[in-house]
Amino acid sequence: SVERLCRFFAQESATVVVCIGYLLAPEHPYPAQQRSCFAAVSYFLKHAKDFGVDPQRIVLGGDSSGGTIVAAISQKLVFRKDLPRVRAHVLLYPFLQGVDFNLPSYQQNQSMPLLLKRDAVTFGKFYLTRKTSDSDGVMANAHVPEHLRAKYQKWISAEHIPEEFKLRGYVPFVPGRFSEDLFKECEGVFEPTFSPLLTEDAVLQQYPETFLLTCEYDIFRDDGLLYKKRLEDNGVPLTWHHLEDGFHGITLLIGFGPMEFPGTRRGLRSVLQFLERF
Repeated sequence: SVERLCRFFAQESATVVVCIGYLLAPEHPYPAQQRSCFAAVSYFLKHAKDFGVDPQRIVLGGDSSGGTIVAAISQKLVFRKDLPRVRAHVLLYPFLQGVDFNLPSYQQNQSMPLLLKRDAVTFGKFYLTRKTSDSDGVMANAHVPEHLRAKYQKWISAEHIPEEFKLRGYVPFVPGRFSEDLFKECEGVFEPTFSPLLTEDAVLQQYPETFLLTCEYDIFRDDGLLYKKRLEDNGVPLTWHHLEDGFHGITLLIGFGPMEFPGTRRGLRSVLQFLERF
């Protein structure tokens, strides 16, 4: 669980770890999750000293959708000059875009546990719209009009994925027939708070040093690779660790004994090494 992961970091790094119990969907529709996290982070930044924490050494971290939220709320944090600047980000196999569900990693790992492509799209669509209909259309990128596909191709395209990550198989994808209804229903995916890969350069350039973990057998692998490129292109200091034997959710197996995979502790050790610098 995330709580077990937070306890691991607290024990191994001798730091104060705050685990935010943010509002969950569907009881609390998007973007309630981001708003509750932003409120909690803002409060902690203001009152860090009350918890014995140096406000200049605060690191925001999250795994999977938690990493999405870190990247999303930071778009607002960089403009809050009344708050201490966050020292660093730690993102573990985050979801970062809802524009292209046919990048190489989505093709290669569509049936890979613990997160199947169809499940991710269905859950994501429900999270955004509270509807589960026509997941097939979204999986075929039929929710993306041609002008937006062309606009965001500079950031989200298989062309930006290194060739070594296409060796397990990749077929250039022809999008399904565009659906105006699906576009209107899913319009929120084009907001940078839902798809942080769409964050403008001027905002990304203000992001703090970042640690990014990607996993080979994860549909979100290429989201991470594209985000890596964007951070590097914008001069953000980046530490990237790729688990060649990793899969989505691998770090959550910490403390499960025989259920731990070798990559579980390797990935977490790389995070600890990053945190030691602060």
